[in-house]
Amino acid sequence: MPPLISAPARRSYRRLFSLPGTRAFTAGNLLARLPMGMFSISAVVMIAGSRGSYALAGAVTATGLAVTALAGPWVARLVDRHGQARVAVPATLAAVLGSLALLLCVRYGAPDWTLFAAYALTATTPNIGGLSRARWAHLLRDDPGALHIANSFEQAADELCFMLGPVLASFLTGAFFPEAGTLVGAVLLLAGMLLFTGQRSTEPPVQRRARGKGPLRAPGFPALLAGFLATGAVFGSMEVVTIAYADAHGHRSAAGVVLALQAAGSCAAGLLYGALRPAGPAERLHPRCLAAMTALMTLPLLSARGTGSLLALAAALLVAGMATAPTMVTAMTLVQRRTPEGCLNEGMSLAVTGLLAGIACGSAIGGWTAEHAAPESGFAVPVAAAGTALIIGVAARTGKQVGSGKLVGSGKQT
Repeated sequence: MPPLISAPARRSYRRLFSLPGTRAFTAGNLLARLPMGMFSISAVVMIAGSRGSYALAGAVTATGLAVTALAGPWVARLVDRHGQARVAVPATLAAVLGSLALLLCVRYGAPDWTLFAAYALTATTPNIGGLSRARWAHLLRDDPGALHIANSFEQAADELCFMLGPVLASFLTGAFFPEAGTLVGAVLLLAGMLLFTGQRSTEPPVQRRARGKGPLRAPGFPALLAGFLATGAVFGSMEVVTIAYADAHGHRSAAGVVLALQAAGSCAAGLLYGALRPAGPAERLHPRCLAAMTALMTLPLLSARGTGSLLALAAALLVAGMATAPTMVTAMTLVQRRTPEGCLNEGMSLAVTGLLAGIACGSAIGGWTAEHAAPESGFAVPVAAAGTALIIGVAARTGKQVGSGKLVGSGKQT
């Protein structure tokens, strides 16, 4: 089998990690990022196994997600004002204490309300992916080509961690004891964050933030957030609908493996996209990536309706996932470009908040559709969400062209 990445591409990635300190902070951020795919499933298994209620487990994790969406930008703003190490370490300690408190509350039968309070405390977890991207943006500010490779690697790392995290959590909770996934996740998070923040030579300097120049007031940024919301709905709906489809065909236990293939396709595409270095600005490439994602998201729908085979669906999801990483890479590149100076971490945290909100909405809509219609019909929800993201992206680009004085399609200036 030929190698996934060509020799020139491997040399490009090697040059990226030849910069002093980059290997160490990357190792730390991967350690700290892996638990992000572990905590939710670990909490569900731990709570449902102890209290016998998936409804309670789901409510606790949903509450944590909502609090994270509110607290994330606030923590990121503190990082921008005071630096990564000064804020990320105490924020991580608070989150780890929240995880341990949840573990103890479940273990010793504390009242249900304590589970909500403990899990809400984990919302102080810094956006480690955003912290890492901020370092690359600082180190490679004069080399757009290398920054494209770094952003592609970060997206592939996201996919890898969210692919391996649930698998590791399931193994730990099943092979040892129900609290093992939460305990190991907390240890990895703290160890990884300490290693990451210990690399002070690569930490971006604190920049003065101009008064009244937050990300939400930056031109084009609100449209980006709307796009992240729609893209998150793609992810959330696809997960729920795939589980429902597998359950309807008597293969619910295989749903995790099928979804992991989608993440694997996205991970591979992220690495390849970084190596290819497509020509053109991100403003032009992003709508094209959204169009590709919309087209490829029709494959699971066609497979589910036309074949009824879980194996065929798995293959369709593997291919469909290949448009995810390029879409996210170009979107994050736009976030980096459109966020005002001095608030990059806040801008990227807001993007993640948009994704989380979209995942929650997509999960709800996908679940309702799968329950009230045929499970196969649920796969229309990710297609509709991707199409919405495409419309937003095209409208934002067209509006920017008109606003900048260009007559779209004419090449003339007004």
